[in-house]
Amino acid sequence: MEYFKFILYGLIQGLTEFIPVSSTAHLKVISLFFGIDDPGPTISAIIQFGSVLALFWYFRNDIFKFRRQYSKNIFEYLLQDRLLRSIFVGTIPIVLFGGTIKLFVPYFFDNILRSNFLIGCVSILMAIFMYVADTSSTNSINIRNHKYLDSFLIGLSQAFAIVPGVSRSGVTISTALVSGWERRDAAKFSFLLGIPAISLAAIVEFISALNEFNFYNFSPLIVGLATTFISSLFAIDFLLKYVSSNGLKLFIIYRVVFGVLILLNL
Repeated sequence: MEYFKFILYGLIQGLTEFIPVSSTAHLKVISLFFGIDDPGPTISAIIQFGSVLALFWYFRNDIFKFRRQYSKNIFEYLLQDRLLRSIFVGTIPIVLFGGTIKLFVPYFFDNILRSNFLIGCVSILMAIFMYVADTSSTNSINIRNHKYLDSFLIGLSQAFAIVPGVSRSGVTISTALVSGWERRDAAKFSFLLGIPAISLAAIVEFISALNEFNFYNFSPLIVGLATTFISSLFAIDFLLKYVSSNGLKLFIIYRVVFGVLILLNL
């Protein structure tokens, strides 16, 4: 049963971290549906390492290509690469916002915003925002020509993904589309921006939960990480190909149905 539980956690985390439907909301709601424990923010953040590894693996050619453009001095590379600077700028809001919440109100989201009622409401509100984004005019902003202000605005929206039900990929892709990004590059930048955000969240939760690890069985956790990695690869590949030609309509409909079902079953 313990292995089944972590396989389920891994599947939900991997598929919903990058598909814009909110991994946190699905981890909580689907776990309750199957009659198993809500993994909570700690386990949720730790198995996100599988999603981070999937991002590095999927974009490994891009990462190595960027690296080869500069000298062997890693610090020079980090300072000179424009995309890395842009990701750094976009990461600032979630570090400030998330860090403030973690330090001063550590249980705020658990106690107030993790209820099924609010998850259902947020899911529907996000569907409306995604609809506005999907019907926005697509301009010519992309990874090559975007400005740092573009990355900061997307990063600012990413900070709201701390609220269960928002969806990090959903809010960042939608913000990019509203700002005039090309669809495929909006999704790609969202994924790349997620590497430091997801990694930092996982590291912070891991450190916070060190004293609790006596209660966790290590082997099922590894299985959960592996499941997250594989399902994340599938989700990244699917979303990049699907959004570029079909937009967000499928996910908008799903989020409305998901939110309504939650509210009807309170």
